[in-house]
Amino acid sequence: MTLTAPAGKAVAAARPSSARRAWRTVSPYAYLAPFFTLFAAFGLFPLLYTAFVSLYRVELQTPGDMEWRGLGNYAAVFTDDYFWLSLRNTFTIGVISTVPQLVMALGLAHLLNYRLRGRTFFRTAMLLPYATSVAAATLVFAQLFGRDFGLINYVLGLVGFGPVDWQTGTVASQIAVSTIVIWRWTGYNALIYLAGMQSIPSELYEAAEMDGASRWRQFIHVTLPGLRPTIVFTTVVSTIGATQLFGEPLLFEGSISGGISHQYQTLGLYMYEQGWGFFHLGRAAAIAWVMFLLILVLVGVNALIARRRSRKEASR
Repeated sequence: MTLTAPAGKAVAAARPSSARRAWRTVSPYAYLAPFFTLFAAFGLFPLLYTAFVSLYRVELQTPGDMEWRGLGNYAAVFTDDYFWLSLRNTFTIGVISTVPQLVMALGLAHLLNYRLRGRTFFRTAMLLPYATSVAAATLVFAQLFGRDFGLINYVLGLVGFGPVDWQTGTVASQIAVSTIVIWRWTGYNALIYLAGMQSIPSELYEAAEMDGASRWRQFIHVTLPGLRPTIVFTTVVSTIGATQLFGEPLLFEGSISGGISHQYQTLGLYMYEQGWGFFHLGRAAAIAWVMFLLILVLVGVNALIARRRSRKEASR
């Protein structure tokens, strides 16, 4: 009897109290509560409120006066020729900027993956364009692409080409805007690819080298398959960024119309022009939701293509 009492006390002490059990159950949600609170306040609520505003006629001068339109704002957007022009410009600028950007980033990461002198310096230097302000970078490139005194036209003149009007021509202006995007994001994507390359087991490269594979064949048959998830990620992120492109075309000439003939106006500029140029907040909200749905479709297509490729390789 004298031994059971202390043992009972020890067992009772070892059992967690009801308050502790309740805290263990609630604590994970308490730790996550700040994130979900901020997300609901600054992410979910603006998204839902934008959908609500897109169903009304709302003017910037009188935001309190709301007139029900239903899907009228969406109908006005889809019947506007400038919407389809901005959609086409967004697609072309996105392709011109994304494809060379990712290809160059992949090549730079492949070079930095080998033992080179000053690798740390080059890795740090590649992040400098990403750390540079969008406004500063765009203003500098606007000077470089100047028609009369720009450095690009000066170099073209040295090799026998005439001056190019980079801000007026459709193809030229889109190439100029895409160049800014490529300059800013190539180094960032290269570091992501480099991190993915370093996670590939070195035994695969050693086995390929023992089989007599060259560096190019190692890159094709070892590096690229190992980087497929990373490539899908960068493609999705670059697609989202291209759809939301705003700062570079806005500051390239300082016009919300994207040039004299809207030749490089993107969806972001078109939305800004409707909301803060023409004061149609309801229509701007509708454009924002169209962009949101477009991004969902593009991301879904990328995910579907990646899944089909993985299934084909698994079935081989």
